[in-house]
Amino acid sequence: MKQFLSIKGRTLALVGASVALLALFIYSILRLGPMAPVPVTVIKVENLAISPALFGIGTVEGRYTYLIGPTVAGRVAQLDVDVGDRVRAGQVLGKMDPVDLNDRIAAQRAAFVGARASVQASEAQLRDAAARKDFAETQEQRYEQLLKARATSEEVLATQRQNRQTAVAAWDAARANLNTARQAHGNSRSNLEALIAQRENLNLTAPVAGLVTARDVNPGTTVVAGSPVVEMVDPKNLWVNVRFDQLSSAGLRAGLPVRVVLRSRSGQSLAGRVLWVDPLADSVTEETLAKIVFDQIPQPLPPLGELAEATVALPAQAAAPVVPNACIQRVNGHAGVWLIENGGLHFVPVKLGASDLDGRVQVLEGLKGGEQIVEYSQRTLTGHSRIQIVQHMPGVAP
Repeated sequence: MKQFLSIKGRTLALVGASVALLALFIYSILRLGPMAPVPVTVIKVENLAISPALFGIGTVEGRYTYLIGPTVAGRVAQLDVDVGDRVRAGQVLGKMDPVDLNDRIAAQRAAFVGARASVQASEAQLRDAAARKDFAETQEQRYEQLLKARATSEEVLATQRQNRQTAVAAWDAARANLNTARQAHGNSRSNLEALIAQRENLNLTAPVAGLVTARDVNPGTTVVAGSPVVEMVDPKNLWVNVRFDQLSSAGLRAGLPVRVVLRSRSGQSLAGRVLWVDPLADSVTEETLAKIVFDQIPQPLPPLGELAEATVALPAQAAAPVVPNACIQRVNGHAGVWLIENGGLHFVPVKLGASDLDGRVQVLEGLKGGEQIVEYSQRTLTGHSRIQIVQHMPGVAP
């Protein structure tokens, strides 16, 4: 009998221990395992008017860049500026070696003086020929009158007519010579002016007041026509070439106000505006490009190429349901939120609108103000997930 009771006691103890282990196992599954409630934080949908904005990063660039070089091939004789120098409009930055240009100008000037003397001589010859022609015509008319009075003969009148024709031919020849001399004089003057202009072009002159940003060659270097020797920008016309993500660039247009923060002046915000939006986007990076100008050029001038952060303020939106961007999830390709309703969890597809830089996004369709939705969850949710609402999620900033 005692043996039977001992066996029965051990059996009951074993059963009790099994039940306890089973209960612990079920508890572990329901509380700690895959079937445990998912810790979540929740918020209520608010009706708010937001001020959307776009954020982009760009670089400071010169709006107008001037590449200064010779119009003919030659050797750089001297350069009087270096990178970083400020220059005034019309200042000579350097000179090209004229080679034999001065000698050619002297020769052409002598030719010009000779052509002018030829014109003067031709004018004198024309005046002399004109006087002889007038005298011959007068004599012809005089002898015609004498012939009518029978005071001379036909042979003498024929001689006077011959003299008139010879004088007219000489006058025509003198006039043609004068036209040729004048044309040669004009050509000589044009050639002289072209050589002088060519010599003037050997001076590398600043077209505007600006800042030297590059010096591509040194004195003694031979450069081809059109090759830049000095590069400069107009510091009064700086802009920021900014890139915006195409997904958030809706509403970007010229004239919108911008706040620009230069990388070297992180604590200073500069006012500006969108000058234009480039019609061609970057298809590789999927970015929209825009040019932003400063309302007032910052002083001292930022270095060209410096990174800048640009925040474009878009027109304010009317009040609508607003949720944090962290609430938006994608299930089966649809954007939506997890709605808590009657103790259950439901995925509600939504239509999104504008967003601001604080991470808030408008919900145009799918939610109403006051509804409770999941903000953060410890694990991915499904329609069958059990949830446990907590005040704070580890690893998430409050």
